[in-house]
Amino acid sequence: MSRLGNLGARLYRGEVGYDFVAKRMLWYGVSILITITAIVGLGVRGLNMGIEFKGGAVYTTPSTTVSASQAEKVAEEAAGHDAIVQELGTGGLRIQVSGLDTEAANSLKDEIAAGVDVPVKDITAELVGPSWGEQIANKAWTGLGVFMVLVVVYLAIAFEWRMAVAALIALIHDLTITVGVYALVGFEVTPGTVIGLLTILGYSLYDTVVVFDGLKESTKDITKQTRYTYSEIANRSLNGTLVRSINTTVVALLPVAGLLFIGGGFLGAGMLNDISLSLFVGLAAGAYSSIFIATPLVADLKERDPQMKALRKRVLAKRAATASSQEDGDPDGEPLGGVPQGATAGVVGPRGRRGRSTENRR
Repeated sequence: MSRLGNLGARLYRGEVGYDFVAKRMLWYGVSILITITAIVGLGVRGLNMGIEFKGGAVYTTPSTTVSASQAEKVAEEAAGHDAIVQELGTGGLRIQVSGLDTEAANSLKDEIAAGVDVPVKDITAELVGPSWGEQIANKAWTGLGVFMVLVVVYLAIAFEWRMAVAALIALIHDLTITVGVYALVGFEVTPGTVIGLLTILGYSLYDTVVVFDGLKESTKDITKQTRYTYSEIANRSLNGTLVRSINTTVVALLPVAGLLFIGGGFLGAGMLNDISLSLFVGLAAGAYSSIFIATPLVADLKERDPQMKALRKRVLAKRAATASSQEDGDPDGEPLGGVPQGATAGVVGPRGRRGRSTENRR
């Protein structure tokens, strides 16, 4: 067995572990700081909405010797709006200019043809209206709302309402961070971005439900024992699925990182950035929230339950009694002198069975 597999087995058996739940205030603080940064970035810089949401024109040229930077300068000077230029594999250019109507788009086509030194008839122009993007955004918001409601209802039925609330908070946490990163980085928001955002919801929820399922199984008849509190069992369940969560996240992030850093960054295929950035940030945020937010939050909510409060008192009282008896010299946790008066103390044999006293043997 590999070292990672051996560690996973030891984590599952509870032989080793990290107390995530006990340090939950630290994780809450980190998440609040990241979320505030994302909200500030969204409020100050805003989102760089793509042409599908603002409207405009897209021009595709045949192979040309003009560079993308030169074509961008020509398009911006002629249109008076920001332009995005991408080099195509055919050697041509894709020039995207937002905020244009039909008349302005036609006149800009002539100026672009002169600027990139290609015939006007060889340039294809496509006018995009903002209503199409608005329809996509409205449908995405509707789908997101329905998804959230169904998630809360399902988790409340399959598990309990506290887990449903924790999962919902984790999902909102992931979405906020992902959208905030888009605002801070300045990447263009396109329909591909919307698809990426909706995709990460399922992944984030899956990772969280895996932990919740283990926690549900571990806390059956929890009030009938006095060894662990709810928070401690929650932490054991979290550690038991930790290696699985890490492996799943790494395997999911590797191909997305290839799209983002190699395809979009090194090879210059900027259109891949639309969906790959949302997937990369969302997957990472989802893994973080399932470990550091969702389960500790469930433990926080559950510990407010009267039964869990009573269980915690019994567990702590038993530990205090055990520690006190051990200080008095009884390694088994039984108080010395605990044998009733008049009874004969037995001799503990090598296997822990009590034998008869030497006085009774005669």
